[in-house]
Amino acid sequence: MSAPNYVIRVLNAPDKVGADEWNALLAFESDPSPFMRHEYLAAMHASGAAVSETGWQAQFLTLWQGAELMAACPMYLKRHSYGEYVFDWAWANAFEQHGLSYYPKALVAVPFTPVPGARLLARNSVWRQRLVEALVEHAKAEDLSSLHLLFAQPQDIVACEANGLMLRHTVQFHWSGLDSTHQPYRDFDHFLASLQQEKRKKIRQERRKVASAGVSFRWAQGPDIGSQDWAFFYRCYERTYLEHGNAPYLSPAFFERMATDMPENWLLFIAERNGQPMACSLIGLDTERGVAYGRYWGALERVDCLHFEACYYQPLEWCIAHGFQRFEGGAQGEHKMARALMPVKTTSAHWLAHPAFADAVERFLQREGEGIGNYLEHLNERNPMRQLAVADPSEGLHHNGGAT
Repeated sequence: MSAPNYVIRVLNAPDKVGADEWNALLAFESDPSPFMRHEYLAAMHASGAAVSETGWQAQFLTLWQGAELMAACPMYLKRHSYGEYVFDWAWANAFEQHGLSYYPKALVAVPFTPVPGARLLARNSVWRQRLVEALVEHAKAEDLSSLHLLFAQPQDIVACEANGLMLRHTVQFHWSGLDSTHQPYRDFDHFLASLQQEKRKKIRQERRKVASAGVSFRWAQGPDIGSQDWAFFYRCYERTYLEHGNAPYLSPAFFERMATDMPENWLLFIAERNGQPMACSLIGLDTERGVAYGRYWGALERVDCLHFEACYYQPLEWCIAHGFQRFEGGAQGEHKMARALMPVKTTSAHWLAHPAFADAVERFLQREGEGIGNYLEHLNERNPMRQLAVADPSEGLHHNGGAT
């Protein structure tokens, strides 16, 4: 496919484009999360996590002007809806009930990673528009049922709306490292002082329970995370999935690639008792922008409130100590609000080829959007902060991640 001044290429693997070229394009974005780096996407593919055999057929769509990469996105041909975290199973069932095929569908997303950020990498808004146009044309040419772009940044949403895609909103929970006067917290006690008395008391009680059980924590960042630490983390990560009757999405090979290719983007909190590790949580880091992302956790022993300590209090304490001003706690879990993670609206964009189903989905999204608005109002009434309001992406605090 081509146009007068650029060429569209669909690549069947991330390594078909150079890491330097991809990451240089990512650097143009206002929200360049580390999970959109070439190294991360390539590790998903090379480790066998996001490949055709698992229902993630890479079709990275790229726009070239001569030898220069002008726009690109991680597109996959999906034959199921696992690992996406924006749920469209009901849409697939409706298609099937009417004798139509919902799969395969086109998906622009980071596999297994519900972290908002740039999805349409482009040198400017003109190239971003061209990229969306190319995505829709590709979906039509391949006779796909639909196109979905998940957890996108505002610039992506503007381009999608201009091309007729429908918007869908979900809610995540993020923490801000600024107090009500917009000053960074000095320490954890300063942060606690910003909470309502009842919430402060509960957090202190939960932390005491963990400490009185003889549990202490060790922080390891980047190259300080040793091979034994990574191996222990995987035992915990795998156990979390197995306890819920599922196989983990990611293999040890994926995390080995992370340790080698992106060590600076990872932080491990290791819980120890009697000198032995017994639980841990893994946090993603954007060190340039001061953002931390809750990703995975697991425990080999059960201790009351250990999950809260490993996944929230230790990361928040670390963020305050290191000047990080946002911690994205990921999807779902109203319990996070009691730990001062505030609700944030995230946005995805959708296009359906079938006119009747597109109309039905548009009506559904309108009703769902009203419900999300009411839900956010309900959450705002339970705000644990003494003065802070619910965060909204369009008003400063925005954007996800994780499975904690």
